[in-house]
Amino acid sequence: MGKAARSGALHGLLEDIVVWEVLIRLPPKALLRCRAVCRAWRSATSTREFLLAHHAHQPVLPLLDNGSYLNLDDPIDICCFDYRPGLAAPDQLQSVAFLDLGDDISYCQPVASCDGLLIFFIDDAELFICNPATREYAPIPSPPNQHWTLLGMYPHTLTDEYRLLLYSCERNPGNHEPAHACQVLSLGSGQPPRHIGWPDAITTAILMELRPPVLFRGNLHWIPSDDDSESTMIMVFDTTSELFRQMRTPVVNDCANLFEIDGKLGMAILNVATTIEIWMLQDYEKEIWIINCRIELPVAEIKVRCDNYDGRLDFHVVLVPGDGELLVLVQLAEWLFQLGTDGKLVTALHRKEVDATYLQLKQTLVPHTFFHTLEGYVVNAPPFI
Repeated sequence: MGKAARSGALHGLLEDIVVWEVLIRLPPKALLRCRAVCRAWRSATSTREFLLAHHAHQPVLPLLDNGSYLNLDDPIDICCFDYRPGLAAPDQLQSVAFLDLGDDISYCQPVASCDGLLIFFIDDAELFICNPATREYAPIPSPPNQHWTLLGMYPHTLTDEYRLLLYSCERNPGNHEPAHACQVLSLGSGQPPRHIGWPDAITTAILMELRPPVLFRGNLHWIPSDDDSESTMIMVFDTTSELFRQMRTPVVNDCANLFEIDGKLGMAILNVATTIEIWMLQDYEKEIWIINCRIELPVAEIKVRCDNYDGRLDFHVVLVPGDGELLVLVQLAEWLFQLGTDGKLVTALHRKEVDATYLQLKQTLVPHTFFHTLEGYVVNAPPFI
């Protein structure tokens, strides 16, 4: 082989290493900047194959929420907690993007996250979807005389669509009782939502108080909120058959949340504000749960960190997977704490007017064609700032 041929082969090998070992691990903003370095990098990192692999390498970060504290002219801060080691505490709060929805918005809440896409609920009336990495935004209009509650979002594998599961309440003319129904909306289909009926043995109160679901084995799984005392069962929606059912929980306790890690469904239960029990679903079909571990919260240390807090111990506990391990986030007053599964304090952050959520964000630069079909779609323009 001649010297020129060897040089060309080596150059090609180095380019492959740079693209598939280095660039593929960069966060979206850094990757977009690197595309300006040379035309070859821009071409290689713009293919769908690369973008899907890049998305797979992104961390799953807990999403924080400041929408309940908005004042006039306040932007929405799409902020994540970056748990990865090596970051100073202030740098662990990562602002992914800012949105300015106008002066007339007083409340905004993230209600769904799927494959890097986020859906927000505005002033108890409207929904919008955005991709903070690609800076795409579009409102999701609801039909007249209907009130929608988003129950969940999921990718439909048979059609490659993203679908929304909605609970709707419609007051028919001349009828004093509102009509309740569950509907499925396929984003980008151009079709109105499809009615799929009303699930048996599930009350309106349960549907209205559900936390964001966990997508596992093609099914959406919800645990009722702390405020709902009517049910201690997990509600399940099969995204293929579009049928609801209920699943047993390991113990009766209303302070619980679900998570998925390493291909298994888990549940974290907060007992008497001092102990977290971690249960794993050993057999999905037979609904057999086993206890995995117990985490004793360092209550005394947390109180000291919260300026000797002496109020009610009203913890908000969230568990999410992080690099194959569980990440325990505990919020009390204006403090956010990261704990290890051994109960030891890892990080303490003081941040006013921000709440931990049950949602996570795994950023993506993969393009989604459904955005272009939604009226009001914009990219890299207001409301992004």
